[in-house]
Amino acid sequence: MSANNETLTEQQQQELMQQYDQESSYRFLTGTMAKVVFLGLLAFSLYQIFATTIYPLPAQMHRSIHIGFGLVLIFLLFPATKKGRTSGKVAWYDYILALLGFGVGAYWPLMYEEIVRRAGDINQMDMIVGAIAVILVLEATRRSVGLPITIIAIAFLAYAYWGRQMPGFLIHRGVNVDNLVQSMFFTTEGILGTPIAVSSTFIFLFLLFGSFLVKTGVGQYFNDLAVSLAGKRTGGPAKVAIFSSALQGTISGSSVANVVTSGSFTIPMMKRLGYRREFAGGVEAAASTGGQLMPPIMGAAAFLMIEFIGIDYWTIAKAAAIPALLYFTGVWIMTHFEAKRTGLKGLSDEEIPDRKEVLKKIYLLLPIVAIVFFLSSGLSVMRAAIYGILTTILVGVLREDRFRKIYPIVFGSVFVLYLIYGFITAGPSVVQSLIAAAIATIIVSYFFDGNFKESVDALVDGARTALAVVAATAAAGIIVGVVTKTGLGLKLANSLVSLANEQILLTLFFTMVAAIILGMGSPTTANYVITSTIAAPAIILLGIADLPAHLFVFYFGIVADITPPVALAAFAAAGIASGEPIRTGLNAAKIAIAAFIIPYMFVLQPELLMIDTNILELIWILFTAVAGMIAIGAGLIGYWYRKVYWPERLFAVAGGLTLIYPGTYSDVIGLSVFGILLALQFFMKRNQLGVPETKAKAKA
Repeated sequence: MSANNETLTEQQQQELMQQYDQESSYRFLTGTMAKVVFLGLLAFSLYQIFATTIYPLPAQMHRSIHIGFGLVLIFLLFPATKKGRTSGKVAWYDYILALLGFGVGAYWPLMYEEIVRRAGDINQMDMIVGAIAVILVLEATRRSVGLPITIIAIAFLAYAYWGRQMPGFLIHRGVNVDNLVQSMFFTTEGILGTPIAVSSTFIFLFLLFGSFLVKTGVGQYFNDLAVSLAGKRTGGPAKVAIFSSALQGTISGSSVANVVTSGSFTIPMMKRLGYRREFAGGVEAAASTGGQLMPPIMGAAAFLMIEFIGIDYWTIAKAAAIPALLYFTGVWIMTHFEAKRTGLKGLSDEEIPDRKEVLKKIYLLLPIVAIVFFLSSGLSVMRAAIYGILTTILVGVLREDRFRKIYPIVFGSVFVLYLIYGFITAGPSVVQSLIAAAIATIIVSYFFDGNFKESVDALVDGARTALAVVAATAAAGIIVGVVTKTGLGLKLANSLVSLANEQILLTLFFTMVAAIILGMGSPTTANYVITSTIAAPAIILLGIADLPAHLFVFYFGIVADITPPVALAAFAAAGIASGEPIRTGLNAAKIAIAAFIIPYMFVLQPELLMIDTNILELIWILFTAVAGMIAIGAGLIGYWYRKVYWPERLFAVAGGLTLIYPGTYSDVIGLSVFGILLALQFFMKRNQLGVPETKAKAKA
């Protein structure tokens, strides 16, 4: 597909997304149905903004409507089979399923008072609607998310029903159909539980924020900024991929989407420079997967952690920042050593965009800076998301040539007038005045520059992106509901700890394996819900705090995207690079080796998450961690300042691991090995460089 080393077209990108990303496998409708779905997606976004910021509804009612919108639109957009993607028509049975989805979504709002009055006592009609809801959620998940999470959800339902027939520690008294349906759709512990609660509030608004960012052209700006800053360095395109993908991760919750978006640009550049196909694809897959580990959005998992752990957003983002930076440092080190080993240089001056022109558009990063500011200033997550969207629209206005003439006058006038009004009435603050001025400027821009259509498109695209999240979180709710009903989470945790003989490292290893297996083929949100419900309790049982335990399983659930045999992000990268998928996956896993080490570090040394530490301790931990990754990178790639031979490679990896493992003795041993290897590298390199000089003098 990219054999000609050119950037992929939008059509080629969409084909790759449909092949490797189930969330993008929707039909391209035409005619009346295309308009109906367009209006439905627009209505979904407008309802979400209205219900979360202006007129909040009771929890069950709002979540039910959220699911109803999702079910209707999924059955109209996502075909039952792959063949249906190209037909452009909706099958007759999908209309029936969409109508049933509408009924399921409308049932709670219509019957709310009666259901609440009955206080959990469900009748025959409730049973029918609840059973239909479970079936529709499973089918919608299969279509929009994929089989893995659907199979897991069905297995959990079967486990709940046939509990008496389960072997060993898995046995329980069983849950009959009535109780199962009631807990799944008529309590807040199943489909209408915490996962869908977060989807219907925080996640949806942040997906809209990401959609508005894309419309401002910030994605292309990430690429331009990355090329201008890193393109001329050793192995420049690989470092461009790392930098660009780290930024792309702030607006995307999908590893595959990150790969296709930035990889269609960076992988051809890497191949043209001389990187092997599988290595080029591996770099992009590793970097794009890491984008979900990077605050502020973290693939929307940060907002789920708020509910699951019960701590504020800023604590989670602050804790995740250093591990994410260490991850990208590790990827950077690996690509640098590979470039040095193979003698690859940076891009030429002709291939580098004018840095002054790039820096002129630095304002495009303002929404990301703003969202971090709003989230850290104590505002609610939902309000921060709305303000972030307003900032993004305002940045879109900044692109217009007319801005220099009209908009500063509008913005300044409204701000001053609103501020004066605030002083007179002791009402609006400076922040409120700024927001009012931004809204006024946006409204004026719609009349002068036609930005209305761009905003409508962003609302529609955001809703379309959210559909798979709705299905995934609803299915995850089924899993969480069964775990709650049967106590399975604690049973699995006890079995893992028992299998590891209560040894922390063995428990972490078994939990890592479980998280990778559970995370294969699942989107970030569902991935985190499943792993945090099933795998994290094992770590917590050994006395580890909630935050390190949840981040541990989150990391390994994400790493599943680059871990063969089901490495979807690596397979997508292989499609762009025309490489062999499994080899690309193995390269990605090697390049992202930091992701397999860092979670152990912050569980054993929580100071890395800025928990109960001071600046001196943090500096020392970072120093030893980076030194350890340099040694491991040199050992795995086989190059440092010169070629690293096999005995040295083994010592380098061993020394790196001891540097990363917390403890005074391990640090002393690791630094000693590091120092010896570094001295050998310089000494032998100098000797190698000196040989030609000596021969030249002899000839003279």
